[in-house]
Amino acid sequence: MSSKQLVYASLAVLFLINILNFYDRNVAGALTEPLKQEFKLSDGEVGLLNSAFIWLYALAGLPLGRLADKGNRKLILFGGVVVWCLLTASTALAQTYWQLLVARLGVAVGEAVVAPTATSWIGDLAPPEKRSRALAVFMLGVPIGGALSYAFSGPIAQTHGWRAAMVLAAAPALLLAPALLLINEPRRGAAETHGAGPDSGQSMWSVLRIPTLRWIIASGVFLNFNMYAIHVFLPSLLIRIHGMTLANAGLAVGAILASGGLMGAGLAAYLGDRIILKHRNGRMKLAALFAVVGAPLALFGVLQPVGAVWMSAIFLVGAYACCNSYYGLVYASIQDIVPPRLRASTMSIYFMLMYFCGASMGPLLTGALSDWRARAAAGTEVINAQHRAIGLQEAMLILPVLALLLGAVLYAGSRTIATDISHREKLARDTGVAA
Repeated sequence: MSSKQLVYASLAVLFLINILNFYDRNVAGALTEPLKQEFKLSDGEVGLLNSAFIWLYALAGLPLGRLADKGNRKLILFGGVVVWCLLTASTALAQTYWQLLVARLGVAVGEAVVAPTATSWIGDLAPPEKRSRALAVFMLGVPIGGALSYAFSGPIAQTHGWRAAMVLAAAPALLLAPALLLINEPRRGAAETHGAGPDSGQSMWSVLRIPTLRWIIASGVFLNFNMYAIHVFLPSLLIRIHGMTLANAGLAVGAILASGGLMGAGLAAYLGDRIILKHRNGRMKLAALFAVVGAPLALFGVLQPVGAVWMSAIFLVGAYACCNSYYGLVYASIQDIVPPRLRASTMSIYFMLMYFCGASMGPLLTGALSDWRARAAAGTEVINAQHRAIGLQEAMLILPVLALLLGAVLYAGSRTIATDISHREKLARDTGVAA
């Protein structure tokens, strides 16, 4: 097998693992309505279930990211896959809300391995001018994994119950975990054109001195608030506003995520690797533009009246495409400004801060806003299905507001990244460190 084939094989396995990662992460969101009914949950409690997952995920990722910078990434990732899939299957045994919560927290620990380990690995497979493409492909796991989760979990739950859907979510690990052991891990810094830089003795927290990284972390807060609010509550919005069944809502959300995700990743891959050849801040400027364009699309998607499900879906596909373009553009920018031996640690810091401040707040605050607006619509203690529909629709109007803030923060980062890239390249050249 040639070196190029080895790169493609490695990227394919990591891509499939990321699909499973987001399939299993989203399965609770896909099953929100049956879980609400069985455990008699409010939207706020649903939000807490997802936010608690994210809090532990963020904390666990920090030591795991540092471990990935120092240890065998393949074995660390293998262990994570095994742990999260076993815990996903065990969720089917839950008899109370708290048992459900504990099982999901176990899934969070296993999944915390994936992002820092795999993005660091890909950074050593792809040279700087091809990283948007490689990372956009890897991060297609977000929409495709989510789409498959909703498309399969909803119909399976409607026919066989939500517990069967949980068990089936873990099954692909039986093939993917052994496949991971068959690929070779690249040498750290192998794809660098300016050397890896003097980073072996640096503190993992030293990367916070990079101005662009601070802007990128802030952007992650706004992006992931929106992404997690969409993934958790979009099926419920389609059910409550447009009267869809659980199965049809799952299929619709799957189609929205898949089509929007492919569109966004394709744009990021095509444009990101071209614009960086002419403008060092081009990827960040593109990401800012997509964020701003996504704001009105999200607004119109959420506000469509009862029954206008096709118009809602069209706008939401565009909004999700704008969100998903972020990964190929911004994750490639992180690789450009951070030395290879600190990339996994950097991603774990990025994920910890943006998940605590953004992703965990998405389901929690959106759920709380939904409950509050539903009570306001009811005007009494008795809240019916119509009030819950109004409450959730109004709560999700926060999405376009945060999309505009995302665009502003990304534009600020575009004003510092060229200097930060030049600084890292100069240090690498001056020290002559190749790995």
